[in-house]
Amino acid sequence: MTATDPLTRDAENPVSAVPQISETVPGIELPPGKSTVRRVAALVMPALILFAVLIALWYWLASRLSPDRQFLLPTPGEVLTEGFGNSQAMSEIMSSAWLTTQLALAGLGVAIVLGMLLAIAMYQAKSIERAFYPYLVALQAVPILAIAPLMTVAFGYGFWSKAIVCVIIAFFPIATNTLLGLKSVDRGMGDLFTLQRAGRVTRLRKLALPAATPAVFTGFRISAGLSVIGAIVGEQFFQKGEPGLGQRLVQYRVRIQYPPLSACPIVSSLLGIIVFLVFGWLSSRVLRSWHESASTDDT
Repeated sequence: MTATDPLTRDAENPVSAVPQISETVPGIELPPGKSTVRRVAALVMPALILFAVLIALWYWLASRLSPDRQFLLPTPGEVLTEGFGNSQAMSEIMSSAWLTTQLALAGLGVAIVLGMLLAIAMYQAKSIERAFYPYLVALQAVPILAIAPLMTVAFGYGFWSKAIVCVIIAFFPIATNTLLGLKSVDRGMGDLFTLQRAGRVTRLRKLALPAATPAVFTGFRISAGLSVIGAIVGEQFFQKGEPGLGQRLVQYRVRIQYPPLSACPIVSSLLGIIVFLVFGWLSSRVLRSWHESASTDDT
């Protein structure tokens, strides 16, 4: 008996010659043939298990406090019933969340415009990069609360004073990620544009910006959550105007209303997640037809 030639075997059985590629869920490789329910379970179960562990840890920490201090850390059940279940508190929190959303989106929008313009300018001229990049790093390293009093002198206590805090916090990831993406152009494609004697604008529009798009959206996603943090920090410092979530946190702490106080960070986290997912969806829509990252990083 002679061994079967692999080429002959594949020719006789064409199906066996086709490699079996496992279906993929973002971050999880699953064997072929799994049902939709199993794929969804494999995707969400790790997060649900970790969530259950965190809730149990929360209950444990609350139980470890002395009876006269347990009001400082309400249990998840108390937050659910006395925080989210309190119609008056939830009305206040949701109206404040809407104001915080407007503030965060305004700051994020300004940060996107300024960050991309500065990144393009630094990409086009090395002298601009050498001039501005050290100050970008310095601005990121300065504690925002240290310069907030200076902003009150220059801009007062209005809406845009709070928005500037969002801009400062969200600006750095957008500028640096955009610059990194612009510099990540394939060398061969760059040589091809050079041979065609393409101008700076053509090279930027048709080569550098498309190549930088994945990195740009990565910066957007990072800054989306940071803008919510900046909005809350700005509201906590500038205690003026209609109360956003940052001001609600201060008010509930002064009133010793800790269940609604604990509900505010949960709502702000959900807000940050929603904005993050929106930019993830936009990234998927823009990149899915031509860039491989959209197939593995789909949100």
